[in-house]
Amino acid sequence: MSAEGLPTHASGSLEEGPLEELRETVVTGVFEVDPPYAPTEPEVAALEEFPGRFADRELSWLRFNQRVLELAEDPQMPLLERARFLAIFASNLDEFFMVRVAGLKRRIAADVAVRSASGHLPREVLTRIWENTAQLMQRHAQHFAEEIVPALEAEGIQLLRWEQLNKDEQKFCKKLFKERVFPVLTPLAVDPAHPFPYISGLSLNIAVLIRHPKTGKEHFARVKVPPIFDRFVSLGNQRFVPLEDVIGEHLKRLFPGMEVVEAHTFRVTRNEDLEVEEDDAENLLAALEKELLRRKFGPPVRLEVEKSINSRVLDLLVSELGVAKEEVVQLPGPLDLRGLNDIADLSREDLKFPAFVPTTHSLLAPVESASPVDVFKATRRGNVLLHHPYDSFATSVQRFIEQAAADPHVLAIKQTLYRTSGDSPIIDALIDAAEAGKQVLVLVEIKARFDESNNIRWARKLEHAGCHVVYGLVGLKTHCKLAMVVREEPEGIRRYTHIGTGNYNPKTARIYEDLGLLTNDQAIGEDVAHLFNNLSGWSRNASYDQLLVAPDSVRDGLIDQIHVEIGNHRQGLPAEIRIKANSIVDEALIDALYLASREGVPVKLLVRGICALRPGIPGLSETIEVRSILGRFLEHSRVFWFANGGTPVAWIGSADMMHRNLDRRVEVLVRLPDAALVDEVGRLFELAFDPATDAWVLDGDDTWTRNRGTQHLQELLISSRRRR
Repeated sequence: MSAEGLPTHASGSLEEGPLEELRETVVTGVFEVDPPYAPTEPEVAALEEFPGRFADRELSWLRFNQRVLELAEDPQMPLLERARFLAIFASNLDEFFMVRVAGLKRRIAADVAVRSASGHLPREVLTRIWENTAQLMQRHAQHFAEEIVPALEAEGIQLLRWEQLNKDEQKFCKKLFKERVFPVLTPLAVDPAHPFPYISGLSLNIAVLIRHPKTGKEHFARVKVPPIFDRFVSLGNQRFVPLEDVIGEHLKRLFPGMEVVEAHTFRVTRNEDLEVEEDDAENLLAALEKELLRRKFGPPVRLEVEKSINSRVLDLLVSELGVAKEEVVQLPGPLDLRGLNDIADLSREDLKFPAFVPTTHSLLAPVESASPVDVFKATRRGNVLLHHPYDSFATSVQRFIEQAAADPHVLAIKQTLYRTSGDSPIIDALIDAAEAGKQVLVLVEIKARFDESNNIRWARKLEHAGCHVVYGLVGLKTHCKLAMVVREEPEGIRRYTHIGTGNYNPKTARIYEDLGLLTNDQAIGEDVAHLFNNLSGWSRNASYDQLLVAPDSVRDGLIDQIHVEIGNHRQGLPAEIRIKANSIVDEALIDALYLASREGVPVKLLVRGICALRPGIPGLSETIEVRSILGRFLEHSRVFWFANGGTPVAWIGSADMMHRNLDRRVEVLVRLPDAALVDEVGRLFELAFDPATDAWVLDGDDTWTRNRGTQHLQELLISSRRRR
């Protein structure tokens, strides 16, 4: 692994990187054509004529978050949804600084000057990040103040500052402060006896300048805005005021006998990524809990302050926190607009997306009886391709696990859990199964970023109930989405399997777009059984018939299939590549797609977030089209569709085309077992790339332009479910 956090093939010269992987790829028997295609040395070497063919992943991510901001700026969007997109933009950017910017700073501090695949040094990337984020944060704050606040007011929803409150509202806030807020506040002064206090990451704080009335000496103090209260205080009648305004108006009660000279809000973002050494894997829970405590004390990577802040106070904050000047962002208040989620949750359905209730998949829906369908009988009749949130998670995946837990013929349940909700019925069903005497194996990924504490708690709860809980393989995150039920039937033991692209989380399944396969296919079941044995025991069988499994075979398997498409195109057979992913970064896969494009193979990429591939470059990527669709649901599924000489094949699963997914995680792609399901995902691509579909289109200079079509993919799918 390179110091850039990338596989070593991405850290050296281009000749030693993804091109070398392409030279070494061997077409496997699963994808054989006659004759098989493999790239020649001259074909691979020709890609070196395009040294700038990889866009920078960090800057590409910022362009994704810019697209989120553009949704907030879209006057055609419902008003409260625009407010929610402002909150999502802010939350996204917080995590970007906590993880990605923090990582760049670590590499710079370690004096590791390794160029990324885009050709940039870490310091160069960091400089461009600050240029971009400064503009985006100003644009975000300005749009809130100048567009969203007035628009909300026109609809009777008022976000006010203290001076705009009437006397009754000020009286209400005074009582609220006295009875509820004041008792939990802890002012921390700074003087020779009191060192500068620790400022926790993402907390909202008030910097207070106070003066002794007799000596005239000024002192600095910090007051933390308690996160246990609502970010915006409700005054009734859809009127709200920021909590820090209520506290700021009553600061004299915190400093009796002193004069409050001025007060300003500020906020610090810290490095909150976790690093657990592989040597700690034998006691991973304890190591991770220790690291979670350490997270609170990560070094700062950004300081946000109100524009009105006193220069002396700002200088003190910069000095004490140890941030550089370029890491300081001055914004009009209020800071921390993540709290707009509470405003977006108001009961104003006229200002939101029309209500949508997921429907039960037709193959799992009862025809005459009001009783739920037996998922096992339904799955024996045919494979079920679920598309959430349009297909209900509760009446499909959740019911699958719940029925398995209650079914006396079920012998065992095996499942992976990466992220789940705090009150998950999946967890309850697994506990019920274990208490009923079934063998229950749960692979809990306790290193799921920012869900570590929740996952540790659920892991212990499952263990106490008698479930066999394991934590995967040393050095790898287990990111695959698998559930397998082993059932005793008259004809013998039968396996039922669910393989998905999203987490077993009933809450996010209502807002994340994901695919899942419920199948009785015994070849798939056998592969999944082998994989669970790999994850829970010492088996290292890396050969599967119906699965591609990272880190062993996902990258090579996809490159092999891309080579098949090139070979088919050369023979005049149908050839086309369609991929849907959250991010496309892996250089070896991108170079394979470039080779396909140079041969004339049509390539359509539907990418929600990062795209390091540059489409439409003459001689390199002229046949590649890249689109991005954002909307009310988070596009999250991963799909790989290939024309395959006229008999299309498709894979779905958990893997994105990123180094972490392909090299440092256990990921699974499953080959859809029948033509009808392949055609179904093929139609999704046709809708997404219809010229009339609203989408952002990427060009060769890494610019995304919105194609404002007359139809939106997600609304079309909602309408189709309502008709069904």
